[in-house]
Amino acid sequence: MKEILEILPEHIINELNELPEAKLNAIEEIRIRSNQPVELVSNGDPYFLKYVSTIKDASMIIGRLSNYSMYTLEEELKKGYVTLRGGHRVGLAGRVVVEGGHVKGLRDISSFNIRVARQKLGISERYVNDLFENGWLNTLIIGPPQTGKTTLLRDLARLISTGRRQIPAKKVGIVDERSEIAGCVSGVPQHTFGNRLDVLDACPKAEGLMMMIRSMSPDVIIIDEIGRVEDSRAILEAMHAGVSIIVSAHGFSLQDLIKRPSLKILWENRVFDRFVELSRKRGPGSVVSILNQEGKPLASSPGVWTC
Repeated sequence: MKEILEILPEHIINELNELPEAKLNAIEEIRIRSNQPVELVSNGDPYFLKYVSTIKDASMIIGRLSNYSMYTLEEELKKGYVTLRGGHRVGLAGRVVVEGGHVKGLRDISSFNIRVARQKLGISERYVNDLFENGWLNTLIIGPPQTGKTTLLRDLARLISTGRRQIPAKKVGIVDERSEIAGCVSGVPQHTFGNRLDVLDACPKAEGLMMMIRSMSPDVIIIDEIGRVEDSRAILEAMHAGVSIIVSAHGFSLQDLIKRPSLKILWENRVFDRFVELSRKRGPGSVVSILNQEGKPLASSPGVWTC
């Protein structure tokens, strides 16, 4: 939280410091909206501070994010978010500047969604026997927002690039379009990984897949939030290049995703060997089931496990 506190106005910091440590450590999001009470989200539930944020607070936060030079945020304003040291992501909303039909940036920023990044080391260990079989299996992690998809991907990247017992460390490539998996700042990952990991930060997934294969020869590629037709085609090409793929996608279940036309090519070509379904049944990171290529639960499917 240190990196987050550095950008917040004093009034908000003071009220956060009054919270019990357990409540503070459970915060998933801090949402700041001009002329509205500051909202905290914990386990999916909102909690409002007494303090009402002001336009002056918004200016202060933007100033600290940009080190008081808006030019340094030019690319981030096009994407709508800024990544802090520690991998925390600050989503931005305000007046959109459009030029030639494309988003050029944001002005009059009045809303901030600070997503707290927490690395949970070791949460992927229990799934190794299901996801590794003479090599890392092509795996799709499925879940609605805030169910721990990125957290699980992050720890799998660490585990694969580090190795485990009889499983040797492999070269891992992360294509991190939204700077969330590795949380890079100036190209440097802010989370703990093994020694055999490379990151393409802020790179579109489809382009990044091919760039990573050509330039870094990874054994495994990890991507967050696939969904476009271009993503599906690039994944298929990567698979034919002999690279294992571990990705995530928004959805409530495998059956939910199968209905999406943009992913149809992946089902037709039976790309994935494993499907991991997540929910919030016991909080973020609840693994509901692990399915085989046919969509049938494995004998070891957990019922409900929480990462």
